[in-house]
Amino acid sequence: MSNFETNKIFAAVLTAGIVAMFAGFVAERLVHPQMPDEDAVPIAALEGSAGGAAPAAADTLEPIMHLIATADIARGEKLSKACAACHSFDQGGPNKVGPNLWGVLGGKKAHLDGFAYSPAMVKAGGTWGYGELNHFLRKPKSFVDGTKMNFAGMKKPEDRAAIIAWLRTMGSSLALPSDSDIAKEAAELAPPPVASEETEAATDAPAGDAKTPPAEAPAE
Repeated sequence: MSNFETNKIFAAVLTAGIVAMFAGFVAERLVHPQMPDEDAVPIAALEGSAGGAAPAAADTLEPIMHLIATADIARGEKLSKACAACHSFDQGGPNKVGPNLWGVLGGKKAHLDGFAYSPAMVKAGGTWGYGELNHFLRKPKSFVDGTKMNFAGMKKPEDRAAIIAWLRTMGSSLALPSDSDIAKEAAELAPPPVASEETEAATDAPAGDAKTPPAEAPAE
């Protein structure tokens, strides 16, 4: 066997070894990924675990009455296009999957005779004021449990204010919110105060823990 053929065989074996090592390295990375020592983003403990219950995500209703007077009505009209598949808005317009919404702001709930509202909506009663529409547009099923309206909700208070301000131009005679209306809504929707650790400790401490100063010796 010539030296040339020997070198070819040696090179082939060496190449095969290198390929096998590289394939093993890749397979190890794919099948057994290295796990980091710490989470890149801290994850709150699940309820029932040693770390305690995970805090619930905030799901608060923001006030919008202070935004109504200066809301972008053109933006509200643009946002209403997403509702046009189920509702009409012009006076005398047809009912679709949902009722015609001309004059809905300031009107009574289940305001159209002959439309098949859900029993929950009929039972709700009352009128559609600014606060009611704000709550309903934020999350319909949380405001009227059992409504047939399958709409996830409008998260941004600016968007809700804009579409409500536009609905006010569609057959509504409801006056703009007064200063007292704005203050009342802000007070009703204000988040509860968060107690500090010092306040909680002072509240939880039993009365008997208070230190009684030593009595002074009587003067002779």
